Amino acid sequence: MDIDKLTALLREAEEHHGEYEPTAPPHHWSTWYAGYIVAREEGKSAEQAVEAATRRTEAGT
Repeated sequence: MDIDKLTALLREAEEHHGEYEPTAPPHHWSTWYAGYIVAREEGKSAEQAVEAATRRTEAGT
């Protein structure tokens, strides 16, 4: 992955994580971001990536 693509995905993850954060259980942001970015790299839509990152974060894995 090149720097420009990673930068764009980090910014996208930041936007979506900001919407999730107010209702989220305690977690480290990096868990959610990583789940989101991996899902996007796998070709999932932004909405699917939000769901995947949320599931992973809330599962505690």
